[in-house]
Amino acid sequence: MLSPDISMCADCKREMNDKNNRRYKYPFINCTNCGPRYTIIKNLPYDRDKTSMSEFLMCSECEKEYKNPNDRRYHAQPISCFSCGPKISLVSLDGALEKNSQKAIKQICKLIRKGESVGIKGLGGFHIVCDATNKNAVKKLRLNKHRLTKPFAVMFKNISSIKKVCSLTKKDEKLILSHERPIVIVSKKDQSHIVQEIAPNIDKIGVFLPYTPLHELLLKELDTPIVATSANLSDEPIIRDVKELFQKMPLVVQHVLTHDREILNSCDDSVVQSISDEKIMLRMARGYAPKSLYLKKIISKKILALGAHQKSTITFAFDNNIIISPHIGDLNSIEAFEYFNRTLETLKRVYKFEPDIIVCDKHPMYSTTLWAKEYTQKYKNIELIQVQHHYAHALACMAQYSLNEDVLAFCFDGTGYGDDGKIWGGEVFIANTQSYERVYHFKELSLLGGEKAIKEPRRVGLSLLYEYFSLDEILQMDCKIVNFYTTDELKMFYKMFQCQINTPKTSSLGRLFDGIYALSGHMQNLGYDGESGLILESISKKNSSNACYKYKLQDGVIEYKEMICQILQERDRSKIAKKFISTISKIIIEISKQYPKLPIVLSGGVFQNKTLVMQVTKELKKIDRKYYIQSETPLNDGGISLGQAYFAINKKDKYR
Repeated sequence: MLSPDISMCADCKREMNDKNNRRYKYPFINCTNCGPRYTIIKNLPYDRDKTSMSEFLMCSECEKEYKNPNDRRYHAQPISCFSCGPKISLVSLDGALEKNSQKAIKQICKLIRKGESVGIKGLGGFHIVCDATNKNAVKKLRLNKHRLTKPFAVMFKNISSIKKVCSLTKKDEKLILSHERPIVIVSKKDQSHIVQEIAPNIDKIGVFLPYTPLHELLLKELDTPIVATSANLSDEPIIRDVKELFQKMPLVVQHVLTHDREILNSCDDSVVQSISDEKIMLRMARGYAPKSLYLKKIISKKILALGAHQKSTITFAFDNNIIISPHIGDLNSIEAFEYFNRTLETLKRVYKFEPDIIVCDKHPMYSTTLWAKEYTQKYKNIELIQVQHHYAHALACMAQYSLNEDVLAFCFDGTGYGDDGKIWGGEVFIANTQSYERVYHFKELSLLGGEKAIKEPRRVGLSLLYEYFSLDEILQMDCKIVNFYTTDELKMFYKMFQCQINTPKTSSLGRLFDGIYALSGHMQNLGYDGESGLILESISKKNSSNACYKYKLQDGVIEYKEMICQILQERDRSKIAKKFISTISKIIIEISKQYPKLPIVLSGGVFQNKTLVMQVTKELKKIDRKYYIQSETPLNDGGISLGQAYFAINKKDKYR
């Protein structure tokens, strides 16, 4: 199986800091226990000549270690040293070049201290780096990268540095120190030297430790935490080539610390968080992916599952193996879909894989759906299966735990194509590996202006008012969302709502979060997916209320008119946020009690909300209910391909 990249081990770190060791301060030190894997591989078996290290001929000393069965570097394919391995250089936009690695590191650190943003070549692509304690540097990076509010990840020298600015649980600390070295979402302390602009409007921050020798050397020289965000344009994959970086981001970086070991397979940083001592996977990439799962029985067909449109991943199933690709990302650009195709071709080549079955989403306009239909039209012998988006969420969780029984699945997210052609996202299913029944869903709300409402949640808030009140009643209201618009604008939107002009309906809980965010007085546009939920979660912690809003479970619909009326009477944002999250938790528990014999599955992007999951799981434990939530695979759309594959694997048992 393809192995994920592994962060530098303690033995290599000790050698790198030993002045008497021949690899003292060597930026590419590695052994059989650590170093690059997936990002440098061309093909299996994992031998040096099938990696990008084939360009570097081993010196006699490295070869001696490589051939010694008693040496830690016995058959370590990326083995190298100063005399025979890759070289560091500092490259500038104006053509200046520094080839001495020690001087290059010192110079790049000087630029960071001066407040510049620079490029650093990592394992699977480039980071954009700046001083995380320099307010102006972070603001400038936001401006140049057109990333107004989305949080930046911060790399720290060691765990004690993280503890100075964050409150860590034991599980947080374990994840941060794990050999996968993911970005871990943790709670910020109120006072710290990390600037607020790193993660504005929320009480969390993504932190991680150096995972390559180069990062280690950089942080040791700098002795200050750094922003380390993926080098990419919006909706494009992480950049892996220095020429492309200068071409696409000349305003962001003018200096790049790079090296001459080629990145064959791009791979972003993984993102996780801990909830009630469980790891929750938000982005599965470096360190964790490609992910291999094993089936109890061998399947005779080869299955390719293409995932969704956002947070794309690909899953292969063959023999008794399931292979999940690293995070690919949102497929909103030509470059992103090229990355999708590169990843697909890499995995097909490595595993000598040609599909018998292709599984995709039901959304007719997803690029993956269009690709699947075109491919199966061309190759008539390949079967096409389409799986409903939220059912795939449930199946992804079931796949991780090898469930093959009826479950009660709460599948809550932002968007998914429903069986009725509408936008789903607040679904409760009785599901198994063969089929599902939609037993509840949130009452549909209207998206005024379609996709524009996703960026402007006040439109969703306004549509909630139109749903339950007359225009005259709304014009008389004294609330922020009504006061934000002119009377003419309110009348225009009302006409759109009445005539359903560019106003699709959705049962999405993610969009309901947007609407409540707006009704609580937040009028600003959203800068990234899930921002409204994160802000509501952050401010909910300022309120100690245990109360909930009123709702009704009626004829399979979760009706919340009374909740909207109650929210309009509130003035405390934190109270609204706390009561709303508590209400969602109460709805889950009440529906769960209606099906006492079924285990519970929680899946979909809404369950990235830590406060919600903690409340729900605490209450489920109280009533002694078995529940499952993904930990080893993404519970957002990054898990969709796994769910699709699991459906095909179990389809009437005919492929076993």
